[in-house]
Amino acid sequence: MDWPGPDKADPLADIELFNGLDPEVRQRVMAATVPRSYRKRQLLFMENDPGDSLIMLRSGAVAVFRTSPTGERAILTVLRSPDVLGEVSLLDGSPRSASAEAIEDTTALALSRAAFLELVHANPPILDAVLRSLGSLIRRLTEQSADHIFLDLPGRVAKALVRLAGPNPAPMVTIELNQSQLAELAGGSRQSVNQALNSFASRGWLRTEGRRTVVTDLAALRRRAGMTD
Repeated sequence: MDWPGPDKADPLADIELFNGLDPEVRQRVMAATVPRSYRKRQLLFMENDPGDSLIMLRSGAVAVFRTSPTGERAILTVLRSPDVLGEVSLLDGSPRSASAEAIEDTTALALSRAAFLELVHANPPILDAVLRSLGSLIRRLTEQSADHIFLDLPGRVAKALVRLAGPNPAPMVTIELNQSQLAELAGGSRQSVNQALNSFASRGWLRTEGRRTVVTDLAALRRRAGMTD
């Protein structure tokens, strides 16, 4: 399979967990991975599934979500290459704490828990990268909790759109999530999210095209979300 990315010969070089390893070690890790592909809306795994693999995204996008006992969904985050998911279950051996669904056609590499633990034992410095990954996860969850306390819904919608645009967005960015998914991510009803998007559209910050949202003024959304440069 021809993997996209900055270095097709070394697909793990851009993944933080592995970029500190020697290239020959990364090649051995690569040899232990299994390529996977997922269609849009296909589940990668469900809550309480065995946490038996680390999944490294190479293209596409994945929504990580929790489901309430009544069936309501809350999207915790949206991940893209070179993000990884499943590292928490790998460390403690517990079942998956959330579900993951491809929101675009997605390709990935899967590394089994046994191979991952063998890698850690043979290369102790990788634990530093694992701890950084866990620290980023904790900071993100802390920020999400604070957002639900200090930001109103339009502010949370604005922040979700900024996050979905990515770290180096183009002048115009197309967000593929539909309004129901944005509502799950922002923690509001679809009707309320629709009202927020209409308000932003009337100000010229974005426009909707069917099920997609095209952001045209990212700076304005950042200000509405209270985000500093």
